[in-house]
Amino acid sequence: MRIPSLLLRRIHKWIGLVIGLQFVIWSLSGAMMAWLDMKEVAGGPSRAAAAAPALSAASAWPILRRELDDIPITNFAVRPLLGRYVFEVTTPVGTMLFDAASGRRVRVDAALARTIAAAAYAGNGHIIAVRKIPEITFAVREHQLPIWRVDFADDENSSYYVSASTAQLLERRNDTWRIWDFFWMLHNMDYLSRTSFNHPLIITVAFGTMWLAITGFYLLFRTAWKPDVRALKRRLRKRR
Repeated sequence: MRIPSLLLRRIHKWIGLVIGLQFVIWSLSGAMMAWLDMKEVAGGPSRAAAAAPALSAASAWPILRRELDDIPITNFAVRPLLGRYVFEVTTPVGTMLFDAASGRRVRVDAALARTIAAAAYAGNGHIIAVRKIPEITFAVREHQLPIWRVDFADDENSSYYVSASTAQLLERRNDTWRIWDFFWMLHNMDYLSRTSFNHPLIITVAFGTMWLAITGFYLLFRTAWKPDVRALKRRLRKRR
């Protein structure tokens, strides 16, 4: 089936308009992401973690085992937390923390989450709210619940996210990051999760761009040069 050149030009024009608008969005979003200060996007300045004392866990291990009862351990790690060491124990029923000195269970409640966020915060604001988030949001889309959100009253509306399982500071978010994340969404066209470059929408636009280039070359050689060729032939005849 042969598509008439006029119809093909019309299809080419409208698809070109849609893809052209997306190119404008890509250019704008890319420029904005490059313009924003990446240090601010990452959460701004932070405090260095306090040094932990030397670890001696000889007396803690038997207590830890009693706390676990018969629950098997699938993974074990030792790491610092607020100037002390803790055991991060992964079991089939979840991840638990234990004080490396006493062997007692460390529960990541609102007070501990507040302390962890305050210890990492280097700004001039103060904490105004500590709450568990009910569901995963864009700010912590790469993590898993349960998570504490600690909000600060500062110029950047900073929010720190602390894991309620491991007591790790997961993310430091602020208004600069929220602006950057919005333009990131526009750039990768993933309007649902903002994580993937391999989703159907962007693949469709990629194939549309390729089709636009191919049909553009076809129309160029089929129609655009014909008036110029006819004009050139007329001039050559006149010279004869």
